[in-house]
Amino acid sequence: MRGKLEVGFAPHIHIRESVPKVMWAVFFSLIPAGLAGVYIFGLPALRVIIVSVLSCVIAEALIQKLRHKRITIGDGSAALTGLLLAYNLSSSVPFWIPLAGGLFAIAICKQVFGGLGANIFNPALAARAFLLASWPKQMTDFVRPWTLDSVSSATPLAILKEGKALALSDMGLSYRDLFLGQRSGCLGEVCILALLLGALYLLWKGYIWGHAPAGFIFTLGALSWVFGAKGYFQGDFLFSILSGGVILGAFFMATDYVTTPLSKKGQLVFGIGCGALAFVIRRFAGYPEGVSYSILIMNAVTPLIDRYVRPRRYGVKSLGSLGV
Repeated sequence: MRGKLEVGFAPHIHIRESVPKVMWAVFFSLIPAGLAGVYIFGLPALRVIIVSVLSCVIAEALIQKLRHKRITIGDGSAALTGLLLAYNLSSSVPFWIPLAGGLFAIAICKQVFGGLGANIFNPALAARAFLLASWPKQMTDFVRPWTLDSVSSATPLAILKEGKALALSDMGLSYRDLFLGQRSGCLGEVCILALLLGALYLLWKGYIWGHAPAGFIFTLGALSWVFGAKGYFQGDFLFSILSGGVILGAFFMATDYVTTPLSKKGQLVFGIGCGALAFVIRRFAGYPEGVSYSILIMNAVTPLIDRYVRPRRYGVKSLGSLGV
């Protein structure tokens, strides 16, 4: 049989990348944002991170053990879910909030669907939505950074939503404050500089594409500028991007391999949809921030995007010629 062609199942092209390698790369790219959160909010932020990560990892191991499945906590997916969940929480939440969120993320949002690769929604964001619906007071109690007495403080988006200020200067903040994390908010979203360092690393390594983040950021920024609180074409483009969890959501959750479209064009559509929905929620709904909900809604639309926004098949000029 020497010299004969071997026929096997796809995929026929193999690369050195693997699920654990990618997951741990994303995990470590988020470390700068976590260090910044601990520096800004203190040791309570570190407690939230540790409890969230451990709850996800332990929950995954226990469920796989009970189901007599191979324990795969070493692939980094559970740890990454826990880290992202922690980054979407305030540093002042009680310890049982990340504990309950981690259990919900793994048990309900991931393992119920069959585990890694089968979940419909981003587990960390779905868990955050669950926590926000269950314990809204604890989830919206943010602390002022750089203080030792944990003084409660509203986020810039909440201040704008309540009509207490119409511009960044009215809040006593600057773009520099927003960029470096000198504001209230979730512990992993406030330092834009740290998040961008991690995002640039992932883009450089080719672990994520820039289509979804670009569509997300520019759509939200453009709509916020056109339909500003002061009038048409008077909105603050930079404030809308830097004041909430846009950078964290756009680069680290709207690029999730499992719950987002497969093609670059599809991810661009996904990002544009996220940006439009986030703007609508911020501008017209009762909740000041819409990043999490916009991504979750678009997660549900992902199968439709993959169906209608497909790459051209090799050797075919258009899908129309295939009768599709």
